[in-house]
Amino acid sequence: MTGFRDELVSLLPRLRRFALATTNSRHEAEDLLQTAVERALRHESSWQQGTRLDSWMFKIMQNLWLDELRAHRRRTEPLDEIVNLAGEDGRDSMMNQLQFAEAQAALQLLPDEQRAVIALVVLDGLSYQQTADALNIPVGTVMSRLARGRAVLASQLGTDAKLKIAKP
Repeated sequence: MTGFRDELVSLLPRLRRFALATTNSRHEAEDLLQTAVERALRHESSWQQGTRLDSWMFKIMQNLWLDELRAHRRRTEPLDEIVNLAGEDGRDSMMNQLQFAEAQAALQLLPDEQRAVIALVVLDGLSYQQTADALNIPVGTVMSRLARGRAVLASQLGTDAKLKIAKP
């Protein structure tokens, strides 16, 4: 199934963004992405040709992360702190870093279900229907979680925060 592998490779940037939004840590995101790709390659035969590979991968990643959170709670190890992703220099860089850290911290206050919806709709630009399909939930649930998540983020980030969302 070379088509499967080619499509998987083309999805890597989107999967990396989803992993980072989900984990709030570059290190954890890379581990999650690697584990998800490994699992997908190992279970390649269970993916049905003609279905959305991105939805399948998002679900794998979400399940892996939930498993990791459960294991973390049992181990009670501290998770990695926020990692700076800005790569510029000077005053703008400092402002970007502060805004990024603030947004990442606010995103982490959301319940896992809301954070996943925000990541897929706002960060990845999926439609409500695509998000519903990826998470195996009704479109109404996507809309509800998105609205609640946006409200929390807006209150945490101030009234200036504007989160653009994809149209349903």
